[in-house]
Amino acid sequence: MTAVTEPRAQAGSATASYAAFAIVFAIAAPVIYVASELGGFPLFTYHPGTGRIDFGFAAARTNEGPAMYWYGWLATTLIGAAIAGLAATLLPRNVIGRIPLFLIWLLPLLVLPILAYALMPFWTR
Repeated sequence: MTAVTEPRAQAGSATASYAAFAIVFAIAAPVIYVASELGGFPLFTYHPGTGRIDFGFAAARTNEGPAMYWYGWLATTLIGAAIAGLAATLLPRNVIGRIPLFLIWLLPLLVLPILAYALMPFWTR
């Protein structure tokens, strides 16, 4: 009987760890994305005209086309949210259980107007 209860305990623990990771990742991702976009903190900058990749923020160079920061912002978001999610797996279940789940859908809705306002110069040229 011991052999049957131990895998169930481990499976329950794995499920709880996955749930903690998913909840915190989903909450942290929009916050980190907005912070990296507004703060200008891409992990890297891609220059599609020349195929060059620079670490961090790099301005576009003359006669080389635009610099693309979105890939770097996305990489920053994925790494930051993954670190937050992994840290959440170390928390006790009762702490994760107190996180309001409505934040998973509310935060992306709240950051959309902020991002729209931040990108307004691209639309009003």
